[in-house]
Amino acid sequence: MRCPYCGNEDTQVKDSRPTEDNTAIRRRRFCPGCGGRFTTFERIQLRELTIVKSNGRRVPFDRDKLMRSVQIAMRKRPVEAERIERMVSGIVRFLESMGEPEIPSQKVGELIMEGLRSLDDIAYVRFASVYKNFREAKDFEEVLGELSGTDEDEL
Repeated sequence: MRCPYCGNEDTQVKDSRPTEDNTAIRRRRFCPGCGGRFTTFERIQLRELTIVKSNGRRVPFDRDKLMRSVQIAMRKRPVEAERIERMVSGIVRFLESMGEPEIPSQKVGELIMEGLRSLDDIAYVRFASVYKNFREAKDFEEVLGELSGTDEDEL
């Protein structure tokens, strides 16, 4: 593993342990060249996934991009990082277990929406506003109506 500070390729593992949800191995590393310390995570990847965007473009699946999207929606919300990590890991495991090498981006968006809905209503609405491309207040009213279990006609 290359040192992120000096580029030395001869780093040493000082400590390894599984993450709390046992989906990755956390490794503490040390660089003898510069003395820098850093952490790496090793995850199992069952298969290469490709996301098919709505315009037909194909891009490699990126777990970190999925996590960033969720974290943006969850910003300043009182939800533990462990619960967010479990949700993202569950989505990734589901996508890998589907058996399909190409997955529509719409499917990923729907899975994120389901997960956020169970974690935090505000994060769900934030993500929905971007994912569904809200243009006016009425769009928010519809989603809020879904959350409260009422029709938008009753609002």
